[in-house]
Amino acid sequence: MPARKLYRVADRLYRRELLAWSMRAFRRQPPGTLPSRRLLRALRKGWGNEIWSVSEELLIGLIREAWRTPGPVLECGSGLSTLLLGAIGMQVGWEVWTLEHDAFWAEHVRWALRRFGITNVHLLHAPLRDYGAFHWYDIKPEMLPARFSLVLCDGPPGNTPGGRYGLLPVLGHRLSPSVIILLDDAGRPEEQAIAHRWTAELGGTMTIEGVQKPYARIEGPG
Repeated sequence: MPARKLYRVADRLYRRELLAWSMRAFRRQPPGTLPSRRLLRALRKGWGNEIWSVSEELLIGLIREAWRTPGPVLECGSGLSTLLLGAIGMQVGWEVWTLEHDAFWAEHVRWALRRFGITNVHLLHAPLRDYGAFHWYDIKPEMLPARFSLVLCDGPPGNTPGGRYGLLPVLGHRLSPSVIILLDDAGRPEEQAIAHRWTAELGGTMTIEGVQKPYARIEGPG
């Protein structure tokens, strides 16, 4: 076997085992516990796809909110965060609805959910569609719960027409009055504009969190 191919196989096996170890460690933590930076790095490295995965700062913020929220939780875009939200939800008793536009990636995440026995995530393949002023997930709102208390918005991709704005016009009526929305990539002007627009439309408040890769935390008026 060529050395390069052998390295890829070995790296893939290493990451697979690292993810298994780090997921076990994450699930053994007492409820409400925030993972150490070492554990977060192991989770991200084991999952792979570090370029596109949410940052350590956002993962910490997400986990903190997930332990507090009454649920259910909405996730726009799937990945490592899907596994962690599912693991927390299984401990505290709420479910996760995840929207993913890429069919191949959705199947990959479903495989990971099955591997770790995470059964409370509804991962919906929802291709992007043209809503007129923006593109967003093609989803029938009636397929979802009546109210979400926490939203992680890490999709659709930033080059989508209208960016991630479609969350509010399409699913705003399914967000609880005290909803917490975490919007990734708030260092980009487009996401900053969306965060300000959502905050104004909700009548809520917004803070920018994180240093290395900022994200927006938007809270409904309650």
